[in-house]
Amino acid sequence: MPKAPRIEYDEDDDGHDGRGSPSPGWRRRLLTWGLAAIGLGLGFLIPYTLYLNHQVGQRFDQLRWQLPTRVYARPLVLRPGVAMDSQTLKTELEAAGYRDDGAGVRPGSYSRNGGRWLIASRGFNDVDGPVAPRRIEVQLSGSRVASLRDAARKQSVKQARLDPARIATLYGQQQEERRIVRIEEVPELLVTGLQAVEDRDFNSHHGIDLSGMARAAWVNLRSGEARQGASTLTQQLARSGLLGIGKEQTFTRKFNEILYALIIEARYDKKTILEAYFNQVYLGQSGSQAIHGVAAASEFWFGRDLRDLSTEQIALLIGMVRGPSWYDPRRNPERATDRRNFALAKMHETGLINDDELKRATEAPLGVTKTPINIANRFPAYVDLVRRQLARDFPANALQGAGLTVLSAMTPSAQAYAEGAVTRTLKSLDHKTRPALQAGLVVTDVNNGDVVAVVGSRSIQEQGFNRAVEAQRPVGSLLKPFVYLLALAQPGKFSLASYVDDSPVAVTLGRGKRWTPGNSDGRSHGTVRMVDALAMSYNQATVRIGMQVDPRRLATLIKTLAGIEAEPHPALILGAVDQSPYAMAQLYQFLASGGEIQPLHAVRGVLDQNGKAVNRYDVAPAPAQEGDAIAARLIGTALQHAVTNGTARPLLSDGLGRLQAAGKTGTSNDSRDSWFAGYTGDHLAVVWVGNDQNQPTGLYGATGAMRVWSGIFSRLPSKPLEIGEKGLDWQWIVGSHATSADCPGARRFAFVAGFQPPFEPCTVQQPEEQESGWRDWFGFGRDEQPQQQPQQPPQPAPEPQEQQ
Repeated sequence: MPKAPRIEYDEDDDGHDGRGSPSPGWRRRLLTWGLAAIGLGLGFLIPYTLYLNHQVGQRFDQLRWQLPTRVYARPLVLRPGVAMDSQTLKTELEAAGYRDDGAGVRPGSYSRNGGRWLIASRGFNDVDGPVAPRRIEVQLSGSRVASLRDAARKQSVKQARLDPARIATLYGQQQEERRIVRIEEVPELLVTGLQAVEDRDFNSHHGIDLSGMARAAWVNLRSGEARQGASTLTQQLARSGLLGIGKEQTFTRKFNEILYALIIEARYDKKTILEAYFNQVYLGQSGSQAIHGVAAASEFWFGRDLRDLSTEQIALLIGMVRGPSWYDPRRNPERATDRRNFALAKMHETGLINDDELKRATEAPLGVTKTPINIANRFPAYVDLVRRQLARDFPANALQGAGLTVLSAMTPSAQAYAEGAVTRTLKSLDHKTRPALQAGLVVTDVNNGDVVAVVGSRSIQEQGFNRAVEAQRPVGSLLKPFVYLLALAQPGKFSLASYVDDSPVAVTLGRGKRWTPGNSDGRSHGTVRMVDALAMSYNQATVRIGMQVDPRRLATLIKTLAGIEAEPHPALILGAVDQSPYAMAQLYQFLASGGEIQPLHAVRGVLDQNGKAVNRYDVAPAPAQEGDAIAARLIGTALQHAVTNGTARPLLSDGLGRLQAAGKTGTSNDSRDSWFAGYTGDHLAVVWVGNDQNQPTGLYGATGAMRVWSGIFSRLPSKPLEIGEKGLDWQWIVGSHATSADCPGARRFAFVAGFQPPFEPCTVQQPEEQESGWRDWFGFGRDEQPQQQPQQPPQPAPEPQEQQ
């Protein structure tokens, strides 16, 4: 029987040999395809990894975050004898983020017992270098610092500087609030607590935690929801620092995150990674400003330096890492409390805190401030002046995101009192028959030219037009003291006791034109003393003096003192020039400083990221020349007379006679602009009140701007103005002769030494019981007028207007 033919099994199209087993040819193709896929993968992954490595090198190595430039007020300087009251000291401390904790031990805190204050200051960098923290005891008495002691050493100290308030932040293109810290500056509990809560295996993994991923996957699978994350701290840093926060999580982003984390771990040690994390981590939002880093977050949420945080505050920061918006303690306090307590429990579980500390911290309040401390620009007018002054040395882009520290001259209490005075006064002056009022003012330190306060609008936080600097309005009688200054510079011809004619005056202008200015009360006052003509702001008398000294000299003077450009026409004598409050403050600074030419400055210095000064602007002014100092003293006595007996006399009824201030009112034509410039022994303030549409307001200098000035100085501690006597010779005068103090009708005047009038003995004796008072010492005593004038000084008239 023939054998059955053997059946041969050829390979089928399905890759099997007919018996169900893969053929050797298919295995070879599978291997080839697999190797090709691996090659393609490696061909993509290796260059891509190299690209990511380059990205890490650029972004991580250089740490090129846009660091905001911060603007600070001036440090609070305390020394025995400085004018200071309890309300002002409290205002200054709270502006700088100090808290009354009843002990005054923790840096950034204070306590008060009557006039005795204990203040624990924080260290900071000033223009002259670092200032160490210290605990001081301040005793206030009689609106002054009575004594100052180092509380630790129990020794008296001559001076103490307290760290300043931050008043603004200048950002770059990215609105990120950030403060760079070294890992050594981060509290140890924050370093270890973060790892306990977020990444316990941080010190052993290489960027990703596979076991942690498995645990998280199992927990989430069992719960049916994403209850636990598996990202390491390194992955979180890669996500926020390199990939950017706030984007939807995708497989590609997660893949990149893992690669970034592996590269970071391969390139850097754990200390460097932690330091970068603490500076990069996102911890909140204030409007358009993102809060990055634990140092900025500490200030934003607690108003404290990072080193001053308590256990519960550290736990809250750690807990918020998971979701700053979700756990926002201001909007969601219950949710934030639960998350903080969870972090505390983890810290206890890992032995970082004991049972007692866990109990105390869990029961403690969240400790966040009601509002962020000095994050936004609350003082737009002042910061505008800062920007203008820095523009000479720093391009705009050099200030934004550069991490600089700008040390300004602002005094928070002066700024607060100025803002309050504008708000209250303009509200009281508002009337349906009066156009909408606006204001601009500048307050300076008479000792050094510091600009301590600026208000550019009645809407204090209004951005835009800064009336203190940009408003150009007729200054009116504010220019008159400088007319008299030029006259008194000729002591052989003029003195405060000189007689001047206040009858109608006409000035020939050329081409047949005549200028006939009159007084605002429509009356002439005959022959008056020069000091009275200035104090009462008589136009006719001032024009006569001004034409004798020459308007061209007046134009030269104001340009020299304040850079004011003005046409030297006769109307300049009565203030026919448009200027800003800032320009007039610069002009009056010459008088207030006692004859020194002090350029005003809102910036004291600029520090780099390391706290070293790159620019200083607090250069001491040159001493006043002898002639300038004498002339300034004479005008000072005349302007004091304007307060006690002239157009500024309402200040006395406001209780401000104690300041012995010098002041000058000013009003432009038709009462469109109300001005007042006044100074004490510490401060000068120039105030303008008017209407943006240049409409008549019905206000004189004394009824508008001076009310604002009074509102400031009724609260602002400032020492009385004491006019020095160097170069002056005080004499009792009757008529044109010096005489004895007991002569009837005698008045006391100051003369330039060597130019006093001849002495004539008095023939009629005053009764002995009538003695001169304190006002006589300052030249404000018994009045004497020529026979055509009444014996008593005329009552103060409304502030004259300049009629051109």
